[in-house]
Amino acid sequence: MGLASLLSASCSPTAPDRPENAVVVGALLPFSGSESAIGRNLEQAMLLAVEDLNAAGGLDGRPFDLLSRDSHSSSERGLGQLLELLYTDRVDYLIGPEENDLAREIVPDVKGRNVFHMMPGYAAPSVARSEVSGGWMRLAASPLAVGCALAKHALREDVDAVNSIAARDDYNTSVSSEFTSHFALIGGRVLPSVTIRSGEQTYLSKIESALAPQVGSTLLAAYPATASTLITEWTISGHRGTWLLGPALRTEVFLANIPAGSLDGYIGVSPTLSLRSECRVVDEEEDTVDCATGNAAAFIRHFADHWNGETPFPAAHFYYDGVVLIAMGITYAQATGVTIPPSGRELQNILRELNGPDHEVASWRDLETAMAKLRAGIPVRYAGAAAEYEFDEFGANKHRYMNRWTIDGDTFVDLTPISVTCESWR
Repeated sequence: MGLASLLSASCSPTAPDRPENAVVVGALLPFSGSESAIGRNLEQAMLLAVEDLNAAGGLDGRPFDLLSRDSHSSSERGLGQLLELLYTDRVDYLIGPEENDLAREIVPDVKGRNVFHMMPGYAAPSVARSEVSGGWMRLAASPLAVGCALAKHALREDVDAVNSIAARDDYNTSVSSEFTSHFALIGGRVLPSVTIRSGEQTYLSKIESALAPQVGSTLLAAYPATASTLITEWTISGHRGTWLLGPALRTEVFLANIPAGSLDGYIGVSPTLSLRSECRVVDEEEDTVDCATGNAAAFIRHFADHWNGETPFPAAHFYYDGVVLIAMGITYAQATGVTIPPSGRELQNILRELNGPDHEVASWRDLETAMAKLRAGIPVRYAGAAAEYEFDEFGANKHRYMNRWTIDGDTFVDLTPISVTCESWR
């Protein structure tokens, strides 16, 4: 059953039919186009979650399954595939897309069908809204958390003045805005920033405008395809300026498309993959944080063992967790008398309840025990491949720490994490 489920979940058009009683999770991923390198890796993480869940008994014997469609890395082409998932395939549980604009465009459809929409990606739009229909959850860190971490890092490095070069999309402009706002709130100087569009012929004039001599650090907030073109032009033009790097750039695709060594030593931030219980504040005054990485390393080994030595992208940890969280919520819903499938709003409320801080922890490493307790109606909160989850009233995961990293040749190198404590500044 597990093998059949994996085969049927493939994005291949020749995949066999799935089991009739399967609980189907729909996903929209970039299998082609400019962001295609990440799509297969994210799907592999979700397929692994499906297999692990089915080995743990599924939904009281019913298998889970994955139905993936291709966004083509395009809002225009991806919209049709997304609507196919909602209205032709009629999935009740949706994961993705990576494209921010697409996720925003289908809000009326999610509400209209009252489905559940899980958004694991860094570029997911905000869920800070109350709705009576449809349910949303965001797993990765918000632009506010990213901007806070970047501002605190700049302050720690005694940077006097900052600005940004940000792509004109909701996510990257939000990261830029939060970064500069937080930096201003702690007494830093913010200089004029620059926005760019993907696919421009050249970014040289924007680079010259942003990287003025008086700027201490410039945040580059863009997706890999656009950012790699800009960095290539910047390298050729003479290396003036100091970069901070947004979380969307922590991907092998970005490293593979910039001149070797061009960004060595520059700092970026992204969600830490350490569990909250693996982190501790060493020095509150200096804001020094120490986080173990055993949980993430265990998932990397699990993924590599299953996929012939391949390793998961950081975002893949969240996609694995997205599938598991949906399955946990459905299982608990059935055990407590909720009609299956639950509405999007019901499932969001259930997941928020399950992941309350007072409940017993259930690890991704022992899904058999976790699912057995949920089938018995015992609430447990999830310690996943990427995080210990706790959600706010809107369904956004609460992040306490962000990871700092740098680049060394063709490798990302992790540095000490930084706490996210900027809410009190406002």
